Amino acid sequence: MSKDNQPPASQNETAPVVQQQQVSVPNPYILPPDVPTRDAGQGIRFDFNWGARVLLPKMPEGRWRATLTDLDNSTIIFQGELEEGHLSSTKKFFIRFAIDVERIASDGTTTKALRHEFDARDQYVLVQLPVGTLGDTLGWFPYVARFAEESGAKVICCLSKVFIPLFEAAYPDIKLVTKADFEESPLRSQIYATYNIGLFFDDADNIHQPCDFRYVGLHRTAGYILGVDPAEAPPRILIEDDTRPIEEPYVCIATQASAQCKYWNNPGGWLGVVAFLKQRGYRVICIDQKAFNGTGIVWNQIPNGAEDQTGDRPLAERARWLKHADLFVGLSSGLSWLAWATGTKTVLISGFTHPNNEFHTPWRIISWHACNSCWNDPRHQFNHNDFLWCPRHANTERQFECSKLISTDVVNKNIALALDAQ
Repeated sequence: MSKDNQPPASQNETAPVVQQQQVSVPNPYILPPDVPTRDAGQGIRFDFNWGARVLLPKMPEGRWRATLTDLDNSTIIFQGELEEGHLSSTKKFFIRFAIDVERIASDGTTTKALRHEFDARDQYVLVQLPVGTLGDTLGWFPYVARFAEESGAKVICCLSKVFIPLFEAAYPDIKLVTKADFEESPLRSQIYATYNIGLFFDDADNIHQPCDFRYVGLHRTAGYILGVDPAEAPPRILIEDDTRPIEEPYVCIATQASAQCKYWNNPGGWLGVVAFLKQRGYRVICIDQKAFNGTGIVWNQIPNGAEDQTGDRPLAERARWLKHADLFVGLSSGLSWLAWATGTKTVLISGFTHPNNEFHTPWRIISWHACNSCWNDPRHQFNHNDFLWCPRHANTERQFECSKLISTDVVNKNIALALDAQ
């Protein structure tokens, strides 16, 4: 999950920045070209790379009048006069802009120099998914595909190399590239518009996202940024080896996470689940990347009785195990999103996130009797560097009670319901 610095809060939509140099986009996104990519004549250039951008040259006499309009809301976002400069909208998410530029002569007469309404059809549009985390990318990518379909654009999606084998056969009309490869691509100079997907924790002025991702969900925020229907849909994935890995009926589990708040912190929880599944005749396969994970004196181990399929394996192999499993039991972490993408019934255990944060599953388990949903509370910003982050009850008896108080009995009841569901 990415955390990005924001432009100064003093920049607001009624007063866009007029500047001589390109605003610096925070890493890990690829910077747009310093000069807008579209030539409108008379020395005027424009594009929609990181907002609407217009470059106006100095005239021998007179001045320019520039207007930016949100066509869908019939709202003039900015109108002003200037002798020269680089005009850039504050809002960087999808807006169907209109750009109008007039020449104002020294005698006050005006001549239209540019009228352009945003239209991405048959244009190169770059969408950047900057992180390599599994859940974020799987959650966001369906909205990239929806944008490509609805806009008619020639979409280039920049993402981590590990995801390309999952998506490229299923989405042949979207060009999938890594950041390193695209930085050297000649197509960079042809990009009409760029949209950066991410979790913008400090975006109080909604510069990068129209609404805070914590209100709408980890995945749906991409729909809002791209201006498409935010209704969720799993991505399509195609894998080369689609055979069943073992003959016996089995259930996959994943017990590890990147922070302790994401774990199921009931000490005997997973042991009870493994025993319950075995009583029902299932082999229990653990497909985590790591058999143990933690920090300092806090470490989490693979549950006793689960078969160890951990390790640095290709995502396609994980998808193969999940696709043929009768069920997946996991946390608010990437492998749950991969199970969702493969169409596997999923029991998801989480208290630190609100259920709205993840994809819908009928077997989403949370205890409303415990402290919960701190991740989706804008008053508490997640600290990626604190493995033991618990913003409300750190260093007290209530630390991680959101999942401690989820009982094995409740999880096993949901497992039974999911296994018996048609």
